[in-house]
Amino acid sequence: MAVISYRDALNQALDEEMTRDDSVLLMGEEVAQYNGAYKVSRGLWDKYGDKRVIDTPITEEGFTGIGVGAAIAGLRPVVEWMTFNFSIQALDQIVNNAAKMRHMSGGQLKVPIVFRGANGPAEYLSSQHSQALATYYAHVPGLKVVAAATPYDAKGLLKSAIRDDNPVVMMEAELLYGIEGEVPKDEYLVPIGQADIKRPGDEVTIISFGKVVHKALDAAKQLENEGISAEVIDLRSLRPLDEEAIIKSVQKTNRCVIVDESWPVCSFGSYVSHIVAHNCFDVLDAQVELISSIDVPMPYNHTLELAVQPSVKKIVRAAKKVLYIED
Repeated sequence: MAVISYRDALNQALDEEMTRDDSVLLMGEEVAQYNGAYKVSRGLWDKYGDKRVIDTPITEEGFTGIGVGAAIAGLRPVVEWMTFNFSIQALDQIVNNAAKMRHMSGGQLKVPIVFRGANGPAEYLSSQHSQALATYYAHVPGLKVVAAATPYDAKGLLKSAIRDDNPVVMMEAELLYGIEGEVPKDEYLVPIGQADIKRPGDEVTIISFGKVVHKALDAAKQLENEGISAEVIDLRSLRPLDEEAIIKSVQKTNRCVIVDESWPVCSFGSYVSHIVAHNCFDVLDAQVELISSIDVPMPYNHTLELAVQPSVKKIVRAAKKVLYIED
C-alpha cells in the first residue's frame, strides 16, 4: 500500500472524482494556476482546464453562492475556502441556501456541493485565523459535516462527500496536510456517518475528531505505558453522528473523555457529552470529562497559543481523573 501525504490523498480524491464525473468542478481562491494555498489542487488545472478548476476573487460569500447555484442547476462543485475562518463571510449562503433548499422545495431540489478547507488552529496565526468552527456547521440541519484525521479517511470521505446529493462540509487542518499514511491504490469510499475505532481499549474511552485525534492517540500510548488501556474513537462524521459507536464503547469501558479543539461553551464536544450522559448514565463509573480549548480568543504568543489548546498532558490527566488515579 502506498504511503502518501494528507494533501496528496485529497488531491487523488479530487482527481479521481473529476475523471469519473464531468459535473465535478473545483472553485476557490488560488486553486488553479497556484495549485491552492496548501497545494491540494496541484496539477488539476493543468489536467482539467479553467472551466473545471476555477480561480475566484477574494469574496467568499460570492463564490460560495455561485457554487450553491451551480449545484442546484445540476453540477457537483467543490468549494475550497482557504480556511474556515473565511467561511464566516459565507454563512448566509451555507445556512440559508445550501442547507435549506431541499427542505423548502419539498425535495424537488438537491444541493450536491462540498465545502472544504483548513479548520482550527495551526501556529502563530493569532485569534482571527485559529478558530475551530465545527460546532457552527454541525448545528445546522440540512448539512452533513465530516472531519478526517488521516490520509486514508481524507481520501475516502472526500470521495463520498462529492457523490452525496446533500451539502457536505469537510473540515481539514493546516497541520494535517503534511502527515503521511497508507492509502490504497484501488477504489474505496469511507461512509459518511461511521466512526472508527483508531485504537481498541477497555478501561477508558477517548472520543475525538479531526486533528486532535492524534493527540488522543499519543495520550493512549502514554497511558498504555502506565498500564492503562484506552480506546480511541475517531468520530470522522459529526453530522450524521455515529451514536451507536460512542455508546457501545462507553458501555464497555464505563468511563469517557471527550477531546474537542473548539471553545467549550455549546461546543460539539459538549453535545457528545450529553449523548454519553443520556444514554450511558447507568453504566458510567465517573463523570464525563471534556478537554477543549480554553474559552479565550487565540493568543499570538506561541507558549500561550499551545497552553490554551488540548494537549496530550491534559488528556492523560483527564483519563486518570475518571479512573480516580488523579484529582
